[in-house]
Amino acid sequence: MSTRERSTKLYKTPFSLAYWRDAALELKDTKMLVFAALIVALRVALKTLIRIPLGPSLDITPAFLANALGAMVYGPVVGAIGALVSDVLGVMLRGDTYFLPYALTEISSSMLFGMFFYRQKITPTRVILSRFCICLFVNILLQTPIDMLFNYVMYGRTAMVLTLPRIFKNLFMFPIESVVMTIFLSAVQPITYRMKLTYDSAAKLSFSKRQIALLVLLVVVGIASVFGYLFVHYDNTSLSSAYTTQERIEANKSMQPMVVENSDDFDDMTTVTIVESAYKKFLGHEVTYTVAVYQVADGAEVTDELWKLSKSKAAAHEDLVRVGGAVILVDETTGQVLAYTPAE
Repeated sequence: MSTRERSTKLYKTPFSLAYWRDAALELKDTKMLVFAALIVALRVALKTLIRIPLGPSLDITPAFLANALGAMVYGPVVGAIGALVSDVLGVMLRGDTYFLPYALTEISSSMLFGMFFYRQKITPTRVILSRFCICLFVNILLQTPIDMLFNYVMYGRTAMVLTLPRIFKNLFMFPIESVVMTIFLSAVQPITYRMKLTYDSAAKLSFSKRQIALLVLLVVVGIASVFGYLFVHYDNTSLSSAYTTQERIEANKSMQPMVVENSDDFDDMTTVTIVESAYKKFLGHEVTYTVAVYQVADGAEVTDELWKLSKSKAAAHEDLVRVGGAVILVDETTGQVLAYTPAE
């Protein structure tokens, strides 16, 4: 039984103090808390038991439907707390390594669903926009830096993890998921209305031509936004910044024969090459390496301790003397040197 007199007001937008006051008051409603607990259990079960693989480390679950239903009923405040609980429980049951920042994606998704559905008239346009915002801003743009932080904390690397499979999964599945969610909410909303959990009379949801056009437009906008971001990122981020120790050793060693072959001043016994930067065009096969060339000091040996050095550490190392440099354009698929330009 509810512990308070419920407001039944509907809002046009979530951008009002009254809206958030009603959302916060759901924390005092026993029926809402019980329903939230059921949704948390359902989300954990769906994520744990039903996973449809789409590729390596990439799958989908129907848990987003339970998330949308819960957020529609109890709003963004209870939804944020429920998202955190479901995330922690899900990780514990799967036995995965827990990384707290990942909870931000769950919390953001629940809050966005709540802001689009709670105490508002549900329309296909709202469903489309909610799913688009979650797919683009949460699943791609928010999760990417969290993945990079996870890789840095766990493995000491900051590799770019915004992969094409994830892009395609989110941007091309979003219209399908929008249709599925519209059908789902159309079916369950009359039930929640009769149970006095929601207050929209729940007219049947159907797509108009304008809403179908909106779906197509958002797919195009999403793809353009992500690919534009990727082009800018690849143009301005050196691959060498994400090298592991082993990758740095291999990259540095691979430059040495290219330098020796293109210069009579260096030999492979006393020359150490250090990759200072490595830029690759997005979707291209060519990598531009800026390489510093060092000569080992008399009496010193060329070891992996030297090969693993980065730009700054090599410049300060007492056993290395810089004697030149080069800019080398390499086809990464064949290893062929396409261009070699000596540099001071």
